[in-house]
Amino acid sequence: MVLRMQEPLDALEKHMQQLQQAMRHAQMQRDQGQLKVLRAELRRAQRSYDALFDQDGDTEPDAENPAHGHTRPSAAQMPAREQVHQVLTLLTVPAAPKLISQVHEALFAGSLPTTRLATLRRDEERSWRSAPGARPYYLCPALTSDHLSPARALLTNSVWSLEDRIVGPLSARVHFLTSAVKITEAIERLTPDPQAMTLGARQLLRHYALNIPGALPPVHHPPGPSAAPDLELLREAARQELTVHTDDDTSHRRDAAQRARRQLDEAGRLFGAPFQATRRLRSVT
Repeated sequence: MVLRMQEPLDALEKHMQQLQQAMRHAQMQRDQGQLKVLRAELRRAQRSYDALFDQDGDTEPDAENPAHGHTRPSAAQMPAREQVHQVLTLLTVPAAPKLISQVHEALFAGSLPTTRLATLRRDEERSWRSAPGARPYYLCPALTSDHLSPARALLTNSVWSLEDRIVGPLSARVHFLTSAVKITEAIERLTPDPQAMTLGARQLLRHYALNIPGALPPVHHPPGPSAAPDLELLREAARQELTVHTDDDTSHRRDAAQRARRQLDEAGRLFGAPFQATRRLRSVT
C-alpha cells in the first residue's frame, strides 16, 4: 500500500516550473538579487528531483523476477521521517502530527505514534545545518504568513514550493478541505471495495464529513460511526467549498512568499525566521 514516488516528482516539476517563471519575471525587472536567490533555489530543486528519480529507479523491483530488484520496506520497517514524508506526499498540504498519525494508521500498515515525531523537526534542521542539501528532502515547519516564523505543530516537505509551505488566515480551512479530497482519492486507490475499508479510515472520513457542509447524505437517521462514508459525496462537498476560499488563500500566501524570498536566507526559507527577527520582518515591505 506504499504510495509510489510519482507524486513528489510531480510536485518538484511544478515547483521548478514556478521558479523558472519567477526567474523570467525577475530578469525582465532586472532584479539581480532576486534572480540569484531563485537560481539557487532552482538548483536545489533539481538536485532533489534527481535524487528522488534515482531513488525510484533503484528501488523498482524486476517485474518478471522480484528477486532481481529491491522491494520497498513495509511501513512498519520505515523510519519515522519516511513515514511522515509518505503521508505529507499524500496530503500535499501542511499537517499536524496528530493528523499525520491518523492518516498513516488509516491507510498504511502499522502505527505512527505522535511521540515519534516530537523531535523530528528539530533533528531535520540540525541535519540540514550540518550538511545543507545533502538529503533529497527535509521535513520543515510551515511558515506563518505574517511573521515568516515556524508555525506551531505543522510539518511540510522542503520540495514543495515556498508558497505551499506558508500558512495564512484561510489556510487551515483550505488544508482541511484539501486533505479530505486527497484522503478520499487515496482510499479509492488503495481500497476499491468500501466495505473493506478499515475502521480507522471510516472514522477519519466521518470526522471530515461531519465538518464539511453537504458531505453527509440527507437522511433522517445519520449513519453510525462505523459506517462507510460516501466518498464521492464527501469529495465533491470539499471541492465545492474549496472554490470559495482557494483564490484568496493562494493570493495571500503568494504575497508572503515573495516577501520571504526578499527577506530570508536559505535556512530561513526552510525553517523560519529567528524569533528575534520576526517583528522586524513583519514591518519590512
